[in-house]
Amino acid sequence: MAAVNAARVQAGNATPLTVVGLGEAGRLYAQGAVAAGYAVTGYDPFAPETPEGVTRAATLAEAVASAEIVLTLTTASLSEQIAAEAAPHLRADATYVDCTTASPEALLRVAEVVEGSGVAFADVAILGPVPIRGAATDAIVSGSGRAVAIETLRSFGASVEDGGEIAGDASARKLLRSILMKGLGAIITEALAAGRAAGSEQWIRDQIARQLAGDGHAVVERLERGTRTHAVRRAHEMAAVADYLESLGVAHDMATATQRTHERVAAEKE
Repeated sequence: MAAVNAARVQAGNATPLTVVGLGEAGRLYAQGAVAAGYAVTGYDPFAPETPEGVTRAATLAEAVASAEIVLTLTTASLSEQIAAEAAPHLRADATYVDCTTASPEALLRVAEVVEGSGVAFADVAILGPVPIRGAATDAIVSGSGRAVAIETLRSFGASVEDGGEIAGDASARKLLRSILMKGLGAIITEALAAGRAAGSEQWIRDQIARQLAGDGHAVVERLERGTRTHAVRRAHEMAAVADYLESLGVAHDMATATQRTHERVAAEKE
């Protein structure tokens, strides 16, 4: 599709695409859209800079009025408000794509507003840190307008999974993934802080890297099975870990939470 859009740019009829929200992620997606050959309009009443190649709109209504594709990359708290304000001004053949981290329930409400105006809707869950790969960051998409959204994101170079026709399902899957990714990040941060305090930071870094390497599915199976089989012993071990971190002056929220999780798993077996 990028080649098609490039040809349209040369012919003066590039697909009009609007990015609502020109913060860090919005800027990168706007740049990706420009590089893919779209005619890009941006709207953000607060962002001080406009990415090169982007036309800045003065109002939300102006920004979305002529767009075939609208991408919103704002904070999740604004998702419903922006949809309500934009809906009356959308083209009948437009596709409205919400790329915020709103909850599945909120995205269902956004879909109702957008589709109530006769416009297709898609929600996009971005599966990775956007500053690393920009608009080419992996994503999962769901909703009635997912076909257009998937084609658009793939034209940016992204690997995109079809999450089905129900709006909010993409967000739900991202939240499931966040249990791992954010939890893992928190655990690693706590372990490294403890390693530094104990004078063994490099050793614990090497241990973390070793555990994360290899056959991922086998690691998942081993960790889950071990947790359920040895929950009682591991709960006691994590209590000792929390005591040790306390003696080092290191916060142990994750260690304590892990102890409680093992205690709950052990109780479920009784």
